[in-house]
Formats: sequence, C-alpha cells, structure tokens
Amino acid sequence: MTKVCSFVAVMLVMILVCDQFGANEAATCSASQLSPCLGAIQGGTAPSQDCCARLKNQQPCICGFMKDPNLRQYVNSPNARKVAGQCGVSIPSC
Repeated sequence: MTKVCSFVAVMLVMILVCDQFGANEAATCSASQLSPCLGAIQGGTAPSQDCCARLKNQQPCICGFMKDPNLRQYVNSPNARKVAGQCGVSIPSC
C-alpha cells in the first residue's frame, strides 16, 4: 500500500509541475523525481523547498500524466492540488 501511495503522490506532483512550465522546458518526465513531495501529498504537511523545486522542474510533464489513466486520479487528488498551490504551481487544463 505504501508503494502505491508513494507512486500516486509522485505522479500527482509531476502533473502539476508540467502545466506551469509548458512543453517548452526540456524535462525528463519521471515520477520518481517527485519523491520529496510524498510526505506532503500523503500526510498533508507543507512541501519542502526540494519538493517545490522538483515539482516546478517536472511541470512540463503534468499534461502527459493527466492523460495517463494510471496517474490521472492521483494528479487530480485534493492533496496534490494543495501541494501544487503551496509551491506556486498551477494545475493545467489539458
């Protein structure tokens, strides 16, 4: 269960980041890059600076994550949206 929650949280954060930067940024889309955000997404705690930096870096990937049926539900979760907002990353409408 922990691995599933962690994967979901990471994917959620990545989706949020992709919208902020758009497709013009050269980012390697990898949900594992968002591992510092897991605690914030799962536990509702404030995101770390590392989490926000990685979320912003993965922002170009968000629309792709939202289109993935395995990730979509996590990217749109209330906690993921909260973390994105706290990091100054907007959720895209893809």
